[in-house]
Amino acid sequence: MRKSAIIVLSLLVISILSVYIINRSSLSPEQALPRKELLVYCGITMIKPVSEIAAILEEQENIKISIIKGGSGNLLRSIKFNRLGDLYLPGSESYIQQAMENDLIEASTHIGYNKAAIMVRQGNPKNIPAGVTTLLNPDLYIVIGNPDTGSIGKETKKILTAAGIFNQALQNAKELTTDSKRLIDVLKKGEADLVINWYATATWPENAELIDALPIDDKYAAKKKLVLGLLKTSKYPELAKKFMDYASSEVGRNIFERYGLYTVDRNI
Repeated sequence: MRKSAIIVLSLLVISILSVYIINRSSLSPEQALPRKELLVYCGITMIKPVSEIAAILEEQENIKISIIKGGSGNLLRSIKFNRLGDLYLPGSESYIQQAMENDLIEASTHIGYNKAAIMVRQGNPKNIPAGVTTLLNPDLYIVIGNPDTGSIGKETKKILTAAGIFNQALQNAKELTTDSKRLIDVLKKGEADLVINWYATATWPENAELIDALPIDDKYAAKKKLVLGLLKTSKYPELAKKFMDYASSEVGRNIFERYGLYTVDRNI
């Protein structure tokens, strides 16, 4: 009985392998083996340079790179829940530290900087002065980021708390929103007079002619490191490390610089 079971099992294995070999031989060389795929979780403000680097590496390594974009806090919650993916790039290093505390990060590398700024419509039609106390003006329609969903909301809370006005500014704000994209949209559509957002977004061609950035004192809004994390769930850690190496190289940093995400302290 045991011998017959072994024979049946052996025949089954041979049959499965035969089907695999036949199917594989019928595929074209391009189809013979599926491309390896990296999954990158990326904060919205960094999506442009990350997409550019992804396109370069897809060509160089013959791989596919999928990018999930969103608020940094929401992305971290997704990583914790799904336990899938290869790389995580939030808008602030603090999220990488949280991910490390949750044993989600294998390695990390510094690739750029982020810095918050006050933003108004181009030409500053309401003559809004630079300075965080402007967020207490009840005559302005002010929108700020939600500190629980995205890096800019979290940074805004830190800035206003350091200035001692967070609760008052929160009460004066007309809207809390999830991420930097919505903060840009409300200004471009004329729905808001003032927001706090990541400086880089004001430099992009589609925004630069519609938005002006006003500086926030460095004692409240210092530049923040952008840190790319290798997730412990990575299926292809060697490929993920190649992405990290490219992003942190001089070429990679120049790409981040073009999108306002490196020498932010000289620009505002």
